[in-house]
Amino acid sequence: MIVEFRDRLARLLGRRPPEMQVAALCLDEATGQVLLVTSRGTGRWIVPKGWPMPGRSLAGAAMQEAWEEAGVRGRAGPGEIGRYRYDKDQERGFAIPVEVRVFPLYVESLAEDYPEAEQRDRRWFPPAEAARMVAEPGLQQILRALPAAAGS
Repeated sequence: MIVEFRDRLARLLGRRPPEMQVAALCLDEATGQVLLVTSRGTGRWIVPKGWPMPGRSLAGAAMQEAWEEAGVRGRAGPGEIGRYRYDKDQERGFAIPVEVRVFPLYVESLAEDYPEAEQRDRRWFPPAEAARMVAEPGLQQILRALPAAAGS
């Protein structure tokens, strides 16, 4: 309700509501670690993410992004585990607000050959360390909440 009101107010004030992306939070169930990848542009640590895809659920699109960006195959968790916002830089020199919906993906295998293997690095981190590695405060919060969520 509050988010809906805030988005309507933003439109009235001339600001566009955020675009939506989906992300896969790739998890190792045995160790509790999180797989991060580097972004293609800046090389900073991120989670695999992208735009929704026609014909796929939001979780399905997140799983596809995990394959393309990290070579991950696995099974999706039961639903969205959080959201965060960031400003996505555009080629024309401006940024757009984006809200990212995060879905857990329990990693079953990692391929060595995948679409963006030559463009990104990937590495496992404990959740607290992963939270220190990413730039987005909302994603940091989601990562810090993982140990508590794993026990429930």
